[in-house]
Amino acid sequence: MDGRLAVLFFAVGLFDMKANDCDTGCLSRTPAEEALSLSFGNVIFQEKNIGSEVYLRYDMGISFGPFQPAMGLSVSDSNDIWLGLGATHTTRFWQRPSGAGGYAQLHFMPGVYAQGNGPDLGYPIEFRSGAEIGYQAKNGLRMGVSFDHRSNGDISSLNPGLETFQLRMSVPLN
Repeated sequence: MDGRLAVLFFAVGLFDMKANDCDTGCLSRTPAEEALSLSFGNVIFQEKNIGSEVYLRYDMGISFGPFQPAMGLSVSDSNDIWLGLGATHTTRFWQRPSGAGGYAQLHFMPGVYAQGNGPDLGYPIEFRSGAEIGYQAKNGLRMGVSFDHRSNGDISSLNPGLETFQLRMSVPLN
């Protein structure tokens, strides 16, 4: 996997911004649904499942156009740690009047990787980009599946990449 998820994040976000946000200011600050997410899943390295990971993410209560700032922290069972700051972009579909319905979310987060007993990813700066699809209940609780890719974007000559496939639950904070 290369940087296609990151390119998709920016392309979809910029298209959405042009279509929905530029009448009031393309990157104007607006309130957003603040949430705390917890994910559990498999770590995949060079097409092999090498362990598991827990991932905690905080989606801030603001957005800039279609982009909502977020912070994330993950720890693998081999003591690898990743800490990042970036943004998410959420699209809702099959929306009911109650607010319940499906959603798809893309994210892009630059971060710092501290290798424990896991794979050498080539550089301490690792970009995490991914996609999630799931269901949001009328109370804002979300359940979804997520796939993401981490790599250093060829900052280093060694750039093997790492993927995770996870189940995620998000709880609204506001």
